[in-house]
Amino acid sequence: MNHPRILALGAAALMASTSLAAANTLNLFNWGNYTPPDLLEAFEEETGIRVTLTDFDSNDTALARVRQGGHGFDIVVPSNNFVQIWIDEGLVQPLDMDMIPNHGNIDPYWMDSDFDPGRQWSVPWAWGTTGMVVNTSAYDGDPNTSAIIFDPPEVLRGTINVVPEMSDVMQLAIRFHGGEQCSGDMEILREVRETLMEARNHWLALDYGSIDNFVAGDFKAGLNWNGAAMRARLQNDDIVYGYPREGFSIWMDNAMVLADAPNPEAAMKFINFILEPQNAAKISNFARYANGVTGSEEFMDEVMIDAPEIVIPEEFLEFAEFSQMCPPEVTDIYARIWTELLQ
Repeated sequence: MNHPRILALGAAALMASTSLAAANTLNLFNWGNYTPPDLLEAFEEETGIRVTLTDFDSNDTALARVRQGGHGFDIVVPSNNFVQIWIDEGLVQPLDMDMIPNHGNIDPYWMDSDFDPGRQWSVPWAWGTTGMVVNTSAYDGDPNTSAIIFDPPEVLRGTINVVPEMSDVMQLAIRFHGGEQCSGDMEILREVRETLMEARNHWLALDYGSIDNFVAGDFKAGLNWNGAAMRARLQNDDIVYGYPREGFSIWMDNAMVLADAPNPEAAMKFINFILEPQNAAKISNFARYANGVTGSEEFMDEVMIDAPEIVIPEEFLEFAEFSQMCPPEVTDIYARIWTELLQ
């Protein structure tokens, strides 16, 4: 017969062991194929905290998962136009500045951002643009137009991939029809809907993880982010990245600590860790995006310095616009169009 005291001691030991394991684990919820393994290894070596990584493929997917509760994540990495939603819904907690002495390493340009003035809630992970990816062995026309996906040339039809990020696709389509970002103009949105429904017939896929397919030539063109395009181009020099003259978005993804994080202390340590210039450079060297940390450039791979996917050509700067959070009533309309598109 087991003695009650022995059972109690055993239970206490198990609880202590579980608590210790939790204290030594950080759960990161991030975009897929976006987190360098050597960054996580360096963090564990420095702190003794092991990082488990869970991927998502769109801002809406990440938000829906955390809204459900019971997720167990400590850190999430949403785009700038979603940051305020996470704050307003109480899904994240303010940063503990006493634990983040590297906060001052944030580039001044990104410190007083409209989506998080003074960076009280978030820190930069990476920033980039949304544009066209074209395999020039299949198509030698102008890649700098969103007609590549919305009114594709015959030679590209059936070979196109579009990343499944509603806000990027909708804003690009709205600009394609001459509208303003976050437009609620119903005439324009009717045109957008018609264009998307017709264009979908010419798309092969709406896949997030498309780099290998572009390298292999399975996808000949599509909508993607600049870092993914660069990663493909470094493996296949037929790949080019286009900046749509109809207008394209600049965005920033940001690390935030969840309100119900199981290990907020470890999360704050990780936030501080990625603000070290050499660690921010690890993120850039892996995913091929710029970051918002001062001094990280000296640790970046040489190919990053003047890459055409990273440095926006001067002739296309006038077509760039920083992405914004749209009003809920407008986003609801976009969501209905998006849902219909996915059916």
